[in-house]
Amino acid sequence: MADPGKMEEGLAHEENMEKKGDKLVEQQQQLQEQQQPLVKQKTKRVATLDAFRGLTIVLMILVDDAGGSYARIDHSPWNGCTLADFVMPFFLFIVGVAIALALKKIPKIKDAIKKICLRTLKLLFWGVLLQGGYSHAPNDLVYGVDMKLIRWCGILQRIALVYFIVAVIETLTTKRRPTVLEPGYSSIFTAYRWQWLGGFVAFVIYMTTTYSLYVPDWSFVVSTDSETTQYTVKCGMRGHLGPACNAVGYVDREVWGINHLYMYPVWQRLKACTHSSPSSGQIREDAPSWCRAPFEPEGLLSSILAILSGTIGIHYGHVLIHFKGHSERLKQWVSMALGLLIVAIILHFTDAIPINKQLYSFSYVCFTAGAAGIVFSAFYILIDVWGWRTPFLFLEWIGMNAMLIYVLGAQGILPAFVNGWYYKSTNNTLVFWIQKHVFNNVWHSERLGTLLYVIFAEITFYGVLSGILHKFGIYWKL
Repeated sequence: MADPGKMEEGLAHEENMEKKGDKLVEQQQQLQEQQQPLVKQKTKRVATLDAFRGLTIVLMILVDDAGGSYARIDHSPWNGCTLADFVMPFFLFIVGVAIALALKKIPKIKDAIKKICLRTLKLLFWGVLLQGGYSHAPNDLVYGVDMKLIRWCGILQRIALVYFIVAVIETLTTKRRPTVLEPGYSSIFTAYRWQWLGGFVAFVIYMTTTYSLYVPDWSFVVSTDSETTQYTVKCGMRGHLGPACNAVGYVDREVWGINHLYMYPVWQRLKACTHSSPSSGQIREDAPSWCRAPFEPEGLLSSILAILSGTIGIHYGHVLIHFKGHSERLKQWVSMALGLLIVAIILHFTDAIPINKQLYSFSYVCFTAGAAGIVFSAFYILIDVWGWRTPFLFLEWIGMNAMLIYVLGAQGILPAFVNGWYYKSTNNTLVFWIQKHVFNNVWHSERLGTLLYVIFAEITFYGVLSGILHKFGIYWKL
């Protein structure tokens, strides 16, 4: 018969061995979990933001391709604001909102900075490639640019600058962010005071330079096949906000060189420059010399103030993060939007600071940011509050693939590809045939036909294309 004491010792020994085995298994599991790569969780997309981004892309295609037929929706020749003038600040507003959501949690600041720098470089590369003069899409089937005339600034370059500054400030101040806001309407502003400080610095730099920088006389050369003519613009002043002698243009001429600026500024549609105003037309013989000069609408000084557009956008993103109720969010958004609109209207109609896209004036920033806030709030009500998501799905799809549609549609790369397959003549392509026979001839109007072609052929096509790509999970992300 076995000794009961030894049996108890044996059982105790087995229990100890089992416990040690369990601990060993747990340690191995923990070690395996540590060694496994962290799987990046898919972030939930904000349908309102995607729809707003899609709308902005649609507006860009509309004004770029139909603006020549309808001058009232094309860029304002100087002071004032048209439909086309909302596109750029809407993009910057959206960039700000997206930064707040994307950088809500930053595990490693150094890695985040690297990603921001890489994305900025990608934007700069595509900006120079698409708008630097290398691409002549969609009508001219040629490519290449004289480096003496390359355009350094553009839409994506401005977005890159704003994105870099706003994202870096957001990243470096991550440890100063509050988890819970203090009571009060202004708590969201004080909690993110460093972001607003960055916007204020941009404002001070712009205003100080614009109104205090001395602009001397300047000259430029216009070359044709038959002759070369030099023109001189008389300035010698400070604080001028007209086309000829503003500090915005002077800074770009000094930094980039006059040959690297946009060669067809919209001020050529002013009455002083053409009898066809507000449409494009031949420059008058008695037009001032500056009518023939280049000017950069996405220049350096104006892009500095554009940082403020991104700052306002990131504020809307912060509100979305910290306020959970619909009414609380809308109260913050709408009140700020209305305040910005009121400031802009007062500045413009008192002639203190006219609304001007070419100069990217402070009143223009306020007016367009206020409009962006209203549109964003309207989308939020329709999609998130009322649940009307289906009617705006095509905008969401375009917004999810905004970069791809921008390149294919707004920059004319896809039409250029189609135009490359012509029959006998470069004007005899599928694109021209559809526009002429399906739209212009049917409606007996080139203007109306162009508008309908852009809406029902181009925009509809890109909406369907975006939907198909979304179905297969294909996106172009920088």
